[in-house]
Amino acid sequence: MNIPQTSFPRVVIIGGGFAGLAAARGLENQELQVVLIDKHNYHTFQPLLYQVATGGLEPDSIAFPLRKRFNNVENFYFRLAEVVQINTENKEINTSIGKLDYDYLVIATGSTTNFFGNTNIEKFTMEMKSIPQSLNIRSLILENFEEALLTSDLEERKKLMNFVIVGGGPTGVELAGALAEMKKEILPKDYPDLDIRLMKINLIQSSECILKGMSTQASEKAEDFLIRLGVDVWKNLRVLDYDGNVVKTNGEDHFRSSTVIWAAGVKGATVDGLEAECVIERAERYKVDEFNRVVAHTNVFAIGDVACMNTVDYPRGHPMMAQPAIQQGRLVAKNILAELKNKDIEPFVYNDKGSMATIGRNKAVVDLPKWKFQGVFAWFVWMVVHLFSLIGFRNKAVVFLNWVYNYIRYDRETRLIIRPFKKRNRYSFDKEV
Repeated sequence: MNIPQTSFPRVVIIGGGFAGLAAARGLENQELQVVLIDKHNYHTFQPLLYQVATGGLEPDSIAFPLRKRFNNVENFYFRLAEVVQINTENKEINTSIGKLDYDYLVIATGSTTNFFGNTNIEKFTMEMKSIPQSLNIRSLILENFEEALLTSDLEERKKLMNFVIVGGGPTGVELAGALAEMKKEILPKDYPDLDIRLMKINLIQSSECILKGMSTQASEKAEDFLIRLGVDVWKNLRVLDYDGNVVKTNGEDHFRSSTVIWAAGVKGATVDGLEAECVIERAERYKVDEFNRVVAHTNVFAIGDVACMNTVDYPRGHPMMAQPAIQQGRLVAKNILAELKNKDIEPFVYNDKGSMATIGRNKAVVDLPKWKFQGVFAWFVWMVVHLFSLIGFRNKAVVFLNWVYNYIRYDRETRLIIRPFKKRNRYSFDKEV
């Protein structure tokens, strides 16, 4: 890896997401050697991936180079690699570019899509956890309309224009709203010789309400917004299978669709090497104590989506969202520094700042600890919070200008098929590349 030896303790952080970045920032300019490892050389602002997928933003406006963030930080090193195994006995990690020993290890690998063991669904549906996957969705959406223009088979055209989103959480709701706005304002102008009324947007949720983690008011209002936008919301309906053509459910309703986007669940992106008792099997998250230390390991921490800390308020672990990840990353950095100075370390206490989701233009829902509101003001709050959460002045400026332009012009300029998404052998394809 070509990391120089040092007399300082070495802290290795796996993952440059919200949690890993917060931990690295908390350790900068200290008497430590900090090594950050990620398979991408950029940090992705995941809450806005759906806007990349629907042509609202270019991918580089929600990504920030990891090296640039730490340009002037001494004793900081970044390596572009994938960690394949952790060896706690020798205190080292094995990566795609070699091995590296550590004094402290911080696992911040985030989450990955959970298909719940259904291989057909994993093979044939689209997922949206990374920028390349979002670009795949954008290309496929637009290619479907281009193909719909060419076919004279009405049933085939309907299938190409029928979009199924599985999962009624924030990702599914925001994506459904964005597609509905494209149908209303953009696609009729782009495809005047195509009957856009044939386009269907189906949001399928297995439970009795969408946005399950938010308040009843937020859930009901979000559903009302979606229905008014023309989205078909299906509740208490579970997807059982998808063969690339037909979505089969546990009810009488089945859907013929060429595009199914899976937003129905996530699981921790664990790394091989830690003992089985360290991992919660179904959620694939590491069991951690109140200090985010992986059970039975005093110098190995797990933070963010990949960590599961069971508390009275959160018996199944904290929400797999940005705020818990950021707060855990900051505290782990603080505790590592305290431990090196032989000071007491602090347990993690989550400060719930609320949750929010946008459904479209002037439509959003916000749940704050003491205040819940929906509509135009909620939409404005959602924009401000997300805008200021982006890293880098350029990204903030580009996103803001795009939003202003889109708002005034009712347009999404980046509906471009830059790299066509071709399905090899019709439905066998590499969804990441």
